[in-house]
Amino acid sequence: MKAGSKVRDPGLGFPLPKKTCNDPNCPYHGTLKVRGILLEGKVVSAKMNKAAVIMREYLHYVKKYRRYERRRSRITVYVPPCIDVFEGDEVVAGECRPISKTISFVVVYNKSRG
Repeated sequence: MKAGSKVRDPGLGFPLPKKTCNDPNCPYHGTLKVRGILLEGKVVSAKMNKAAVIMREYLHYVKKYRRYERRRSRITVYVPPCIDVFEGDEVVAGECRPISKTISFVVVYNKSRG
């Protein structure tokens, strides 16, 4: 399949993007496969070219004190050209093969823009 020739549904249950692109690293219009976990987070930096940083907050149980503590982590994600992402947006990122040294997730849906 040639990259950008037609739309491919990766089977994640999200609606397909309205825009099209010819990026080979796009899960909808390219050949990138999404496998593994899905993460939700807020975009804290969208200054890179085709990449962004999302912050996800989660609870971690501390057995000694029998309480939860809040933790957060910053994850670098790949942003396909067909999905518009800006700072402050809530996005869903899916795990994929390593695209670069620090990027192993790709944005599959923008919850803020629909």
